[in-house]
Amino acid sequence: MSEKGSERCVEVSGTEKESVEDTVQTAKAARAYGGDPDELPPPPTLTAEQEKRLWRKIDLHLVPILTLMYLCSFLDRGNIGNAKLQGLTTQLDLTGNRYNIALTMYFIPYCLFECPANLVLKKFRPSRWLPGITVVWGLIMTLMGLVKKQVYYYPQLVGARVCLGVAEAGLFPGVVYYLSLWYPRHMLQYRVGMFFGGATAAGAFSGLLAFGISFMSGTAGLLGWSWIFIIEGLLTIVVGLVAFFVVVDFPQTAKFLTPEERAWVVHRKKYDNSSVGEEEHFEVRHIWETLLDWQVWIHLLIYMSIVAPLYGISLFLPFGFSTTISQLLTVPPYVVATITVLVWASWSDRIKMRYPFILAGLVLCFVGLAINIADASAGAKYFGTFLVVTGSYAGFPGVVAWLGNNLAGHYKRGVGMALHIGIGNFSGAIASNIYRTQDAPRYIIGHGIELMFVGIGFVALPIAVLSYKRINARREAAMREASERGVKHTPEELRRMGDRAPDFRYTL
Repeated sequence: MSEKGSERCVEVSGTEKESVEDTVQTAKAARAYGGDPDELPPPPTLTAEQEKRLWRKIDLHLVPILTLMYLCSFLDRGNIGNAKLQGLTTQLDLTGNRYNIALTMYFIPYCLFECPANLVLKKFRPSRWLPGITVVWGLIMTLMGLVKKQVYYYPQLVGARVCLGVAEAGLFPGVVYYLSLWYPRHMLQYRVGMFFGGATAAGAFSGLLAFGISFMSGTAGLLGWSWIFIIEGLLTIVVGLVAFFVVVDFPQTAKFLTPEERAWVVHRKKYDNSSVGEEEHFEVRHIWETLLDWQVWIHLLIYMSIVAPLYGISLFLPFGFSTTISQLLTVPPYVVATITVLVWASWSDRIKMRYPFILAGLVLCFVGLAINIADASAGAKYFGTFLVVTGSYAGFPGVVAWLGNNLAGHYKRGVGMALHIGIGNFSGAIASNIYRTQDAPRYIIGHGIELMFVGIGFVALPIAVLSYKRINARREAAMREASERGVKHTPEELRRMGDRAPDFRYTL
């Protein structure tokens, strides 16, 4: 349907009247993003090869820097697990549940601030907002390495983790929303997959980097855990400063595109979900419609079923070996997961389906966790770790892209995805507290709760799929009946209905 909508825009540009209407639509789209409508000519007709070259040009400009920023984000939130192996808990006397509390205090502000961050993204411009928060959390991470064992050492660590959560909150939902404003919905998951590949690569890179940094232990009187925080924080600051010169705002203001290319991308995205386009101005009703939309909440359960194992396995990888061996053993599972993320994301976009890959991820997580909770050998548990890491990381981009595909309207999509990710990440806070030291080495409680989340996914996923199929079939029948009776909706009515419009089909 999206391709037909785009082709219709190109085909009607031959007549003078429709060309003027096309130009007016382009101007409205430009104003909605803060661009200059006078710079956008009517969209050109592109061949399939020209389209492919244009999207490749956009990919090369957007994805690498966003991936690098998210790699830094995931390194900085998860490196406390590597720091734990390098003496963090011993030097700071993190006895009892103090370490778990420090982990949890990152997720609370991270979840609470994600939705507000998405609402201000357009106002502050992505080219300033995203690099700015990257520099801020890099500075926080650097200062975290200077926490000392003294009277207030524990509040210092917890306070730094809280500030880190606030600063990082705007990156992931902001980038996913930002990408959804550039790419058609059935091209989105592969880009989210490439971007999220930074997280899986971070899992591999973190172990190698921590292993190398560990040799600095004792330098300037600081242990290895301090240098992990300091060096990785400084790297993040550098990436953030570079991003100020690389990240662009929106298609109609992107200087690396020609005016004709900008016009084509704006039209291609505008008419992606509907032949009449999407609403692009904010109204309070968008928030209420999002809060009352059933699919936001069912997707929230699916999100938590994947994210809980993802965070649990990234924060706790207990293999029962020495510190050095444990750091290096974290690398191979994430390498496999990174490759799987890209393969599944590309495949999913090609067949225009999301749920089969999410289901496959849940199955891998279930098998991997079942192996780890059993009284199995260390080798078998390590194999189970491969399954959990691969299933959770490779299934995650599909979970995010699926809801983004099925919410129409720029602001409803932005609010819905922020709620989806923000509330869903509370499962990360849960995962931070279920792997207790006294439960080692089998971690029956931790793995058991993770299996519970996977079970929730096995229930919620079929409900979403069957509901989408039923609604799509009902809309097909309603459209046939309306066509026979000669009933038609105006373009404005269809735009206001968004994903509830009779011509909108949910992606499965």
